[in-house]
Amino acid sequence: QIARDGSVVIAGGGGGIPVVRGPKGVRHGVSAVIDKDMTSALMANVLGIEVMLLLTATPKVAIHFGTPRQKFLDRVTLSEIEVLQAEGHFPPGSMGPKIAAAVQFLRNGGKKVIIGDLNQAMEALRGDAGTHLVPDDA
Repeated sequence: QIARDGSVVIAGGGGGIPVVRGPKGVRHGVSAVIDKDMTSALMANVLGIEVMLLLTATPKVAIHFGTPRQKFLDRVTLSEIEVLQAEGHFPPGSMGPKIAAAVQFLRNGGKKVIIGDLNQAMEALRGDAGTHLVPDDA
């Protein structure tokens, strides 16, 4: 309801202490990392959101990142990104979590994931910036 009333809802951000419910129903803190990209993908799927925007410090997703063979990707299908992922193009400490979240989101009914630079969010939403990941049938 809050979002329908025009407010921006921020959820799943960093901070806080992860908790679990023990066998007797009592909650207690645990050592864990909550991945913001996967959290966003899960929330977007549960809420029926069709387009997910993941913002980062790079203009587009790239293969062979940081090498002379670096190539930015404009539009990629789910199958194509999964092949590139399996080839090891997206390391865990870099673009890996965003790609994993994008794959999860698309596999669970999402229509598009846009990954792009924080300073180009509006351009990315218009289709003028970022990498656009889509299901195979799009």
